[in-house]
Amino acid sequence: MRAALALADGKVFFGKAFGATGEVTGEVVFNTSMTGYQEILTDPSYTGEIVTMTCPQIGNCGINLEDVESARPHLSGFVIKENCNFPSNWRSEMTLDAYLKENNVVGIEGIDTRTLVRHIRDKGAQIGVISTLDLDADSLVAKARQAPSIVGLDLVRTVTCAQPYVWTEGVWTLGEGYAPAPVTSRFKVVAYDFGIKRNILRNLASSGCAVTVVPATMPAAEVLAMQPDGVFLSNGPGDPAPIRYAQETIRQLLGKVPIFGICLGHQLLSIALGGSTYKLKFGHRGGNQPVLDKATGRVEITAQNHGFAVDPATLGSDIEISHINLNDQTVEGIAHKKYPAFSVQYHPEASPGPHDAHHLFARFTDLIKQHQRSLR
Repeated sequence: MRAALALADGKVFFGKAFGATGEVTGEVVFNTSMTGYQEILTDPSYTGEIVTMTCPQIGNCGINLEDVESARPHLSGFVIKENCNFPSNWRSEMTLDAYLKENNVVGIEGIDTRTLVRHIRDKGAQIGVISTLDLDADSLVAKARQAPSIVGLDLVRTVTCAQPYVWTEGVWTLGEGYAPAPVTSRFKVVAYDFGIKRNILRNLASSGCAVTVVPATMPAAEVLAMQPDGVFLSNGPGDPAPIRYAQETIRQLLGKVPIFGICLGHQLLSIALGGSTYKLKFGHRGGNQPVLDKATGRVEITAQNHGFAVDPATLGSDIEISHINLNDQTVEGIAHKKYPAFSVQYHPEASPGPHDAHHLFARFTDLIKQHQRSLR
């Protein structure tokens, strides 16, 4: 079956349908990861986006239900060069095509993804339409132009949990699977779910944290009533600016409990501290982003997935810019000079990606211990 991808600026690609049939709209972006398509599919941060993989062949390892980062795929559509229908991996349970069909994700393959990625890089990420139903170029471009931008949309409400829950799973090891969380955990941590990935929770649990996940809209007073030792601000989709309820909650938590934020959580913390964000031309999505830790001079290769960045000119004198992206000099981390609070724009939990920044979970527990000593 034929399929088409049309961009709002008039660029149209024709290819072959795979996954579910139908028509979807979303912001067309690209991810440079060589592996990890399954984790990318199930990362809630991709809500509202049509994801293009730069790696030319996808699906080689199939799908297994251990490696998902949430209960289902969240992206709007999937674009690849070539789909592998004969996966070779001892953990594979089904093909990528079958998984997309099962979860109603529309995909297109067989287009020149190199041309598409270069176009996005030059012209910027933009709204697009994938369709297996309508193959008229003019019609699809018109639909893309009529679809809303993700700027100004609150996508967090569509992915956050409905009720609090306790997380009980540690990190995965070969031959053993996911370890149970330690029976006796040293620290009580409340994790705000703005679109949280499961491997973040696994790393928190394996770092000695008893983790309770709460909805994005939970007021600060209710969280403080739980008497946590620390609060975690998760990753999530879209524009941080309209998530005003979370920004106000963070303001009320600052100085009362140690805070660690990742990705959207980093942006929300920055805004709560008086900063602002702006939309990147095509974002950072992949597992090969070099980041400088200014305190140590160490360069980490990091996993990233975001389309917005913190404006350094808007950060006050009480905020230290702790990490910088070496590709474009954007802000990759901040730390408050008075409050026990820090955040990074990238993903130390990986899945997919390198583990260079895994130490940040230990930094969070160390910050909790320091805060506890200061209260004695």
